[in-house]
Amino acid sequence: MIGSKRNLEREGVRAEETRADAVSLRVGGMALENGLLLQTARHWAAAVREADGSIGVTSGAKRFGKPGNAEGGVPVLRGLARLADSFSVIPTLKGRRGSAILPFETPRILGALGLSALVTAASRRLGGSQATQETRALLLGLVPVLLALRDSELAAYHGAEHKAIDEYELTMRGEDAAGAVREHARCGSSLVAPMVATSLAGNIVMRTVMRKPSPATVALGSLLSLGSALEIYRWAGKRPDSLVARGLARSSYLLQHFFTTREPSEEQMEVAREALAELLRLEGKAVSA
Repeated sequence: MIGSKRNLEREGVRAEETRADAVSLRVGGMALENGLLLQTARHWAAAVREADGSIGVTSGAKRFGKPGNAEGGVPVLRGLARLADSFSVIPTLKGRRGSAILPFETPRILGALGLSALVTAASRRLGGSQATQETRALLLGLVPVLLALRDSELAAYHGAEHKAIDEYELTMRGEDAAGAVREHARCGSSLVAPMVATSLAGNIVMRTVMRKPSPATVALGSLLSLGSALEIYRWAGKRPDSLVARGLARSSYLLQHFFTTREPSEEQMEVAREALAELLRLEGKAVSA
């Protein structure tokens, strides 16, 4: 309880980390079933716990990456482009280290996604207004995925990812790295609330205009919803004291605390620190070159 209270008290402080000048280098990442993938604007590094207990590390430069947090770009499209850039390293990661297990390669998550699709389809047949059907479908569809993530190895490595990044950022600010926590302000869970809102609006419009939208239309609508959610997140990141930003921070913290992360073991933290050390090595090499 003491740890949870401390985390809640620090939630407001964590919102400040969204400022561009909080630390010298912004690090993001993605948890794997047996490790994690970390990225900056220019480089990526991954570490996985192999079957024999050793830690395998691989890394490289991002093909489209460039330093800094470039402003500008076409709204909606710019967020999707950055997201595509982040995911573009995954084929290279799998090619170099096939032992890395992606989130969607685990039976637990695949089963949850399948169940989510069934729940979503079934909930739309329960009747009600278009808005009621879509709201119910979106919210109920999240339940199987959240429950599958809770207490999973993926959640533990997600927590390790956040703690390793937090240790780095605390150190760069001259604070005690021992205070690092597993909930982080820049977690992708901050996109859940905006995604629910934009997807709901998009689905209502699409299914009102077209009784049975084509798969291509649904895919396009999903991309527009995601791009719009990223714009909301971007806007909130520049206004951390706004009501929207505080609401996103609270919803993200709760999702992380209860579902998407759990306290990692020291062995998992070892993997996370190896990935971070390799990423920082690449960044230091690039700066000194």
